[in-house]
Amino acid sequence: MDTTLRITEIFHSLQGEANTVGLPTVFVRLTGCPLRCVYCDTAYAFTGGQKTTLSTILAQVAAYQCRHVTVTGGEPLAQPACLDLLRHLADQGYHVSLETSGALDVSGVDPRIVKVMDLKTPSSGELDKNLYSNIAHLTPQDQVKFVIGDDGDYQWSKAIMAEHALAERCQLLFSPIAGQQNPTELAEKILRDRLPVRFQIQLHKLLWNDAQGK
Repeated sequence: MDTTLRITEIFHSLQGEANTVGLPTVFVRLTGCPLRCVYCDTAYAFTGGQKTTLSTILAQVAAYQCRHVTVTGGEPLAQPACLDLLRHLADQGYHVSLETSGALDVSGVDPRIVKVMDLKTPSSGELDKNLYSNIAHLTPQDQVKFVIGDDGDYQWSKAIMAEHALAERCQLLFSPIAGQQNPTELAEKILRDRLPVRFQIQLHKLLWNDAQGK
């Protein structure tokens, strides 16, 4: 329990996206990310943070008395000790999700953890960072998120879904980039094409107009 991680913040809010949207959740935001997506809304987590022991993190999470915990970033898997944190949270009975870019290997993630994994679309600027071997480690409880900025992203996402039979493997999320992709247009395309995906708008931005939701 002497392991340390660099933490940007730990806070309590409503889950803003994924399939637990709206549920009270404790967010543990780790510092650092090897990607630089053009739409990133958490660039403040790229650097800085505070080295925090695993026992301190667990105590801070417990103080909120909340069943759901999301480990996010940055890119949480950029810190190897993230795997220890995830395992200890699951051991303590939390419903734990991991928000990851999909650029780093997820094979070591405890199977009790719900993986919410991006596949970076062309407009992200990080298309070449997708680690497609991660798809083999996804299960029906996991989710793949496509962040859509334009029709090119939409068509690419449809093609990737088909190529990797993603709808048969895990849950799928389509999310419009705020201020860039009209959400109504994206919703209508999903309905038109009968896509088996969950359309989502980031709830925290609607409620608080910020990246964190607190």
